[in-house]
Amino acid sequence: MIRPFSADGAAQPIGPYSHGVVCSGSMMFLSGQIPLRADGTMLEGTIEEQTRQIFANIRTILSSQGASLTDIVKTTVFLKNMNDFAAMNAVYADEMGEHRPARSAVEVARLPKDAQVEIEVIACVQ
Repeated sequence: MIRPFSADGAAQPIGPYSHGVVCSGSMMFLSGQIPLRADGTMLEGTIEEQTRQIFANIRTILSSQGASLTDIVKTTVFLKNMNDFAAMNAVYADEMGEHRPARSAVEVARLPKDAQVEIEVIACVQ
């Protein structure tokens, strides 16, 4: 079974996609999150501020399906500038605590709404 969903309390998707998809009742695939606030406005600011907003979005979306950051099994981080990796990584480590899912990080030419960072997530849910 594949079940797309959108979370109340999160910025609505800005394109033809959902916040995420739960697959076979156990795997959840979140669309990439950029630093949009729940009202849809973009958080302008440092890479650290944008990364914290993204984690707030991810927590909101996961929570809407009864999951949390500790259910994440894989993340992909897209950075506009790889020179921001250390600053993003410090926030990422703080947000994830002791939980260490698999991760990839890549530099890209441009992100939606000119965000500095985007993070997508795969989680395992009950």
